[in-house]
Amino acid sequence: MLDALHHVALICTDYDRSRRFYVELLGLELIHEVYRAERQSWKADLRIGTAQLELFSFPAPAARPSYPEASGLRHLAFSVADLDPVVARLEAAGVAVEPIRIDPYTDQRFTFFSDPDGLPLELYETR
Repeated sequence: MLDALHHVALICTDYDRSRRFYVELLGLELIHEVYRAERQSWKADLRIGTAQLELFSFPAPAARPSYPEASGLRHLAFSVADLDPVVARLEAAGVAVEPIRIDPYTDQRFTFFSDPDGLPLELYETR
Protein backbone atom coordinates (compact mmCIF):
# COMPACT_ATOMS: atom_id res chain seq x y z
CA MET A 1 0.00 0.00 0.00
CA LEU A 2 2.80 2.48 0.87
CA ASP A 3 5.75 2.91 -1.50
CA ALA A 4 8.40 4.83 0.43
CA LEU A 5 9.11 7.61 2.87
CA HIS A 6 8.72 10.92 1.01
CA HIS A 7 9.55 13.49 3.71
CA VAL A 8 9.65 14.26 7.40
CA ALA A 9 8.68 17.79 8.47
CA LEU A 10 10.07 19.56 11.51
CA ILE A 11 9.10 22.89 13.03
CA CYS A 12 12.01 24.60 14.66
CA THR A 13 12.20 27.40 17.18
CA ASP A 14 15.26 29.07 15.58
CA TYR A 15 15.28 28.70 11.80
CA ASP A 16 18.83 29.94 11.14
CA ARG A 17 20.32 27.70 13.83
CA SER A 18 18.40 24.64 12.59
CA ARG A 19 19.19 25.35 8.94
CA ARG A 20 22.91 25.57 9.76
CA PHE A 21 22.69 22.34 11.79
CA TYR A 22 21.00 20.28 9.04
CA VAL A 23 22.80 21.81 6.03
CA GLU A 24 26.26 22.73 7.28
CA LEU A 25 26.78 20.23 10.10
CA LEU A 26 24.86 17.18 8.88
CA GLY A 27 25.37 17.84 5.15
CA LEU A 28 21.79 17.67 3.88
CA GLU A 29 21.40 19.27 0.45
CA LEU A 30 19.27 22.42 0.29
CA ILE A 31 16.80 21.79 -2.55
CA HIS A 32 14.52 24.83 -2.17
CA GLU A 33 13.95 27.58 0.35
CA VAL A 34 11.05 30.02 0.51
CA TYR A 35 9.79 32.68 2.90
CA ARG A 36 6.00 32.55 3.17
CA ALA A 37 5.20 36.14 4.21
CA GLU A 38 1.51 35.46 4.84
CA ARG A 39 2.52 32.95 7.56
CA GLN A 40 5.74 34.70 8.67
CA SER A 41 7.32 31.34 8.01
CA TRP A 42 10.47 30.00 6.38
CA LYS A 43 10.38 26.62 4.66
CA ALA A 44 13.43 24.71 3.46
CA ASP A 45 13.35 21.45 1.53
CA LEU A 46 16.41 19.34 2.34
CA ARG A 47 17.45 16.11 0.61
CA ILE A 48 18.49 13.04 2.60
CA GLY A 49 19.09 10.06 0.31
CA THR A 50 15.89 9.57 -1.63
CA ALA A 51 13.79 11.29 1.07
CA GLN A 52 13.46 14.89 2.20
CA LEU A 53 13.33 16.80 5.44
CA GLU A 54 11.10 19.88 5.43
CA LEU A 55 12.24 22.51 7.89
CA PHE A 56 9.63 25.07 8.97
CA SER A 57 9.68 28.13 11.19
CA PHE A 58 6.65 29.86 12.68
CA PRO A 59 6.40 32.83 15.03
CA ALA A 60 6.20 31.53 18.61
CA PRO A 61 5.30 27.87 17.89
CA ALA A 62 3.39 26.03 20.59
CA ALA A 63 5.53 24.00 22.97
CA ARG A 64 3.56 20.75 22.60
CA PRO A 65 4.53 18.60 19.60
CA SER A 66 1.00 17.20 19.34
CA TYR A 67 -0.19 20.31 17.52
CA PRO A 68 0.37 20.64 13.75
CA GLU A 69 2.28 23.95 14.04
CA ALA A 70 4.34 23.08 17.15
CA SER A 71 8.11 22.73 17.45
CA GLY A 72 9.33 19.19 16.92
CA LEU A 73 7.84 16.58 14.61
CA ARG A 74 5.11 17.95 12.35
CA HIS A 75 4.11 14.77 10.48
CA LEU A 76 5.45 11.71 8.70
CA ALA A 77 4.72 11.45 4.98
CA PHE A 78 4.45 8.36 2.84
CA SER A 79 4.61 8.42 -0.95
CA VAL A 80 1.99 6.57 -2.96
CA ALA A 81 1.67 6.12 -6.72
CA ASP A 82 -2.11 6.70 -6.67
CA LEU A 83 -3.73 8.53 -3.76
CA ASP A 84 -7.37 7.59 -4.41
CA PRO A 85 -7.29 3.82 -3.70
CA VAL A 86 -5.21 4.34 -0.56
CA VAL A 87 -7.64 6.96 0.76
CA ALA A 88 -10.56 4.65 -0.07
CA ARG A 89 -8.91 1.78 1.81
CA LEU A 90 -8.29 3.96 4.88
CA GLU A 91 -11.82 5.33 4.89
CA ALA A 92 -13.26 1.81 4.47
CA ALA A 93 -11.36 0.88 7.64
CA GLY A 94 -12.95 3.79 9.51
CA VAL A 95 -9.93 6.11 9.40
CA ALA A 96 -10.81 9.80 9.01
CA VAL A 97 -8.91 11.30 6.07
CA GLU A 98 -8.82 15.03 5.36
CA PRO A 99 -9.92 16.33 1.95
CA ILE A 100 -7.26 15.99 -0.74
CA ARG A 101 -5.31 19.19 -1.33
CA ILE A 102 -2.85 20.36 -3.98
CA ASP A 103 0.58 21.62 -2.95
CA PRO A 104 0.90 25.15 -4.40
CA TYR A 105 4.66 24.72 -4.95
CA THR A 106 4.70 21.27 -6.60
CA ASP A 107 1.10 20.82 -7.89
CA GLN A 108 1.09 17.34 -6.26
CA ARG A 109 -1.97 15.95 -4.47
CA PHE A 110 -1.77 15.09 -0.76
CA THR A 111 -3.90 14.44 2.30
CA PHE A 112 -3.53 13.89 6.03
CA PHE A 113 -4.82 11.34 8.53
CA SER A 114 -3.75 10.25 12.02
CA ASP A 115 -2.45 7.04 13.49
CA PRO A 116 -4.27 5.55 16.52
CA ASP A 117 -2.22 7.72 18.89
CA GLY A 118 -2.97 10.90 16.96
CA LEU A 119 0.40 11.15 15.19
CA PRO A 120 -0.23 13.15 12.02
CA LEU A 121 0.55 11.21 8.84
CA GLU A 122 0.49 12.33 5.23
CA LEU A 123 -0.04 10.53 1.94
CA TYR A 124 1.78 12.23 -0.95
CA GLU A 125 0.96 11.20 -4.50
CA THR A 126 4.04 10.66 -6.69
CA ARG A 127 2.53 9.78 -10.07
